[in-house]
Amino acid sequence: MTRTRVKICGLTREQDVDAVVDAGADAIGFVFYPPSARFVTTDRATALSRRVAPFTSIVGLFVNPDPADVRAVLDAVPMHLLQFHGDEDEAFCRQFGRPYLKAVRMRPGVDLIHYAALFESAQALLVDAFVEGFGGGGQTFDWSLIPTGLTRPLVLSGGLSPENVEDAIRQVRPAAVDVSSGVEVSKGIKDARRIAEFIAGVRNADG
Repeated sequence: MTRTRVKICGLTREQDVDAVVDAGADAIGFVFYPPSARFVTTDRATALSRRVAPFTSIVGLFVNPDPADVRAVLDAVPMHLLQFHGDEDEAFCRQFGRPYLKAVRMRPGVDLIHYAALFESAQALLVDAFVEGFGGGGQTFDWSLIPTGLTRPLVLSGGLSPENVEDAIRQVRPAAVDVSSGVEVSKGIKDARRIAEFIAGVRNADG
């Protein structure tokens, strides 16, 4: 059975980074989108990244950023992967010379196979719930909207939690899952117990 990778996103505190690393997550995410309640500055992300264990990937989330801002983050933070959640096209995403994820906000009518063809250079597509503005807002979407025959790996996001992640993995069989609000006590404040329960649920689904 393929091992499903786990990313915990929206980290803002030292103790939350420690909890994610201790629980065995594959990746942590920092949000560089100022309107977000989980936004961190470059300096803050740099400090938090020093607590990340070897072989745990660091992911930077951006929404329609200025390229200079992305490069400033890359100069300061040991970033392994970029994650774009806005209206960026493939040329924009690949200009930084780093592996990247492209988010797709799912709703009826979205052609995910066509979207994958537009972003052939992406490491994976991240599918999230469609809401007004940017960000999934902790909402799930109809997983049956995900078609078979995708040519790119899939990261499942949007409303995942310890309570539903096993069902999600068994139905979708994504390469990875991404969670933020589902392991929080409030926006940007993670709960170590729920992080551990979420990862345990992933491992149970993997069998």
